[in-house]
Amino acid sequence: MKVYLCFPGGKHKALTMSYDDGRVQDRKLISIFNKYGIKGTFHLNSALLDQPERIPADEIRELYKGHEVAAHTCTHPTIARCPKEQIVQELFNDRVNLENIVGYPVRGLSYPNGSHNKQIRELLPGLGYEYARTVEETGDFGLPEDFFRWKATCHHNHRLLELGEKFINLYKTQYLYLMYVWGHSYEFDNDNNWDLIENFCKMVGNRDDIWYATNIEIVDYLKSYEMLQFSASMKFVINPLAHSVWLNVDGEIVEVKGGTRVDF
Repeated sequence: MKVYLCFPGGKHKALTMSYDDGRVQDRKLISIFNKYGIKGTFHLNSALLDQPERIPADEIRELYKGHEVAAHTCTHPTIARCPKEQIVQELFNDRVNLENIVGYPVRGLSYPNGSHNKQIRELLPGLGYEYARTVEETGDFGLPEDFFRWKATCHHNHRLLELGEKFINLYKTQYLYLMYVWGHSYEFDNDNNWDLIENFCKMVGNRDDIWYATNIEIVDYLKSYEMLQFSASMKFVINPLAHSVWLNVDGEIVEVKGGTRVDF
């Protein structure tokens, strides 16, 4: 018997988008995402929301509905150069401030200026973080080996359409594929290339073979799989959690609903 993890619905491909700084161009980017059924994670600096080029606090909850609001530190310092006391304040207070706005736990982070080190990474779980994205890129579609050094597939200016076409043509169901795109929405204004993201979303969006997820949804789902309780004989599995996990069991897609036992 072969048992493989699947993404929700039995899918083997997932797409997630990650955009930093909460600039006003997020409005246009989100409208494009919503048009094509794509989900994004938006990393905000809570102490900078009163700046004119930023999305104001009173707009955040409604604008980012259906997507994920995550942290980016309060003031966007290069945190690897900061005292640990300042690092803790920047990371913890950003969570507090953003949670007061959106009404749910903020558990994700993107490192400001890509700045991180071992000390910072070790602080994050104690401050309530589940993952943190770097500015490094892999150029491929693998799952992260370390959620606190989560590398994207690419920045949107780096071979986006080429990689997107490669992604939608992946067909080997024995693998799980994740395409992760990052950037800043204001770059589309600066580079005059909104057509790039529109064409990408049109190409990869609204497909029934891709799971469209936020960063935290991917983290939660993969951790849910790790919580499944398989019998040593591989004759059954128990899901002690509230939500479903999907498996491929000898080629058959099986949904293991929350709080249930499934016999193989």
